[in-house]
Amino acid sequence: MRQHHAATPVRTHRPDQDNRDRPLGLKRFSIILVSVAVTVAVGLFILNISPGEQRITERIEHHYGVADPQFQRSMGVLLGPPLVDGNRVDTLQNGKQIFPSMLAAIHSAKKSVTFETYIYWSGTVGKKFATALAERAKSGVHVHLLLDWVGSNKMDQNLLDLMGTAGVEIEKYHPPKWYTLSKLNNRTHRKLLVVDGKIGFTGGVGIADEWDGNAQDPDHWRDTHFRVEGPAVAQMQAAFTDNWVKVTGTILDGPDYFPAEPSVGNDVGQMFKSSREGGSESMHLMYLLSTVSATRSIDLAMAYFVPDELSEMALVDAMKRGVKLRMILPGPYTDTEVLRQASHAKWGRLLQAGAEIYEFQPTMFHCKVMVVDGLWSSVGSTNFDNRSFRLNDEANLNIFSSEFAARQTAIFNEDLKRSRRVTYEEWQNRPWTEKISERAEAMLNSQL
Repeated sequence: MRQHHAATPVRTHRPDQDNRDRPLGLKRFSIILVSVAVTVAVGLFILNISPGEQRITERIEHHYGVADPQFQRSMGVLLGPPLVDGNRVDTLQNGKQIFPSMLAAIHSAKKSVTFETYIYWSGTVGKKFATALAERAKSGVHVHLLLDWVGSNKMDQNLLDLMGTAGVEIEKYHPPKWYTLSKLNNRTHRKLLVVDGKIGFTGGVGIADEWDGNAQDPDHWRDTHFRVEGPAVAQMQAAFTDNWVKVTGTILDGPDYFPAEPSVGNDVGQMFKSSREGGSESMHLMYLLSTVSATRSIDLAMAYFVPDELSEMALVDAMKRGVKLRMILPGPYTDTEVLRQASHAKWGRLLQAGAEIYEFQPTMFHCKVMVVDGLWSSVGSTNFDNRSFRLNDEANLNIFSSEFAARQTAIFNEDLKRSRRVTYEEWQNRPWTEKISERAEAMLNSQL
């Protein structure tokens, strides 16, 4: 008897089946690609906005004043580098004084020029510096130029070609490459020029026409820069070398860069630096220690002032101890209204505690100067905000000298004559639209 088996169905190929499956597979693959891209983008965003190190969270108490020897020990040992004697620091105001002094130093170079800056734009000033650097390189001087990629984005290629053809070694800090994507929010804001390892410059000035002149109108900004001779110049050179090594892997060493420096003056000081990649909280801590050590007065001349909670409390506590706080900040002319509004939002507690806040009227105010008790001064590239404290690479010259501090105070008082004081009542009665805008911008404080 024949056994009957159920018929096995035969699968026939249907052309439209592939057409249905293929779009489904492509769709799934596209979803996976998008998911990976979003994950990478979010990860890079988080890495870029992160300060990179543990933040200072505890309130720092007042234990001693800046005149106490312990203050200098803390600054030189806890934070470093050591304070060194025998320096001479000259104060230069506005492009009218600053640029001729810097250019004269470059023209005098015999061995080396190292130059790191955030802003380098095209224009008359930019061309003068490019020509001077190119001329020195042609003469056999080792010329190294480190430009921030963001800050130099307005620089014409012809200036780079002029210098590069002459032999200037030009590098960009954190350009958008695959290995720098996690560092795009970390900029070098340092302003360092060192000639032959003997003459150094630092301060707030950028290489652009906006800084030229004498702050005589809105097109010519107010700023201060400093010319240094003495042992502290070696620390300035070390600060430049720090980032040059990061970018190039090349160490600059020897007498062309670090010659023996004799004592040339009476200023005691240090070149203090910070970086997100190492010591991102160092500058923040330096400002906090300077504030909590004040016993009589704090004068702040700041281009950007958006203090975090700890810094704000330190300033309020200082005023409760009887410290007089005066601040000069940008007025109606500013290069970033967002920062100005974010700053306004922080003034309430300070004004209530007795702070005197003034807005500079004639033009953009770009100075970065802190003077404590007429004895301790910190000048350089650092603003009083989170970006300078935690995200940017910064460098400040700290000077322990009553004579130097007196000079900065005299300049501060001259700037006060061209500034308008803001009262607590005026701050309270500002337009409601401004208050709403300030609240919105306050959400970005960690990046300002």
